[in-house]
Amino acid sequence: MPLSASILTRLQHQHETIGELIGGLDEQALRRNVNPGKWSALDNIAHLACYQPVFLHRLERIRAENSPAFDRYVADSDPAFPAYQQSPPGELLAGLREQRSVICSKLQGMDETGLRRTGLHPRFGLLDVRQWSEFFLLHEAHHLYTLFSLVQEVRKPAR
Repeated sequence: MPLSASILTRLQHQHETIGELIGGLDEQALRRNVNPGKWSALDNIAHLACYQPVFLHRLERIRAENSPAFDRYVADSDPAFPAYQQSPPGELLAGLREQRSVICSKLQGMDETGLRRTGLHPRFGLLDVRQWSEFFLLHEAHHLYTLFSLVQEVRKPAR
């Protein structure tokens, strides 16, 4: 059984929500830290962009190894993350689109044997490729919700 229509559709389009959410905001607004000590809207976008290559690497390890174990991904500990944080929004969105295309191609190209391969998640245990894909999408959706909340704060008129 291939990936579900739900997973495929979200993989192909869920990330497009970012552009819709931030439409009309400039980089300065997206960098505004509305919750001290927390990420800005742009930091959340940078995190999503930075995580996609990590997810691709995990898929490759799942393909090549027998049930590899993965540590929890912590963006603030990822040496690549600061460069993503410094990138302009347009560059992050372009990178998201490009990497997402690669993710979609890789997953759509997997046969049933490939989709059944597993990797060990530190919290959720042994997940097959379908479950890793669902986790990836739900993680992204969490950040989309956060982004929605942050953008609404940024858009509020000054009091």
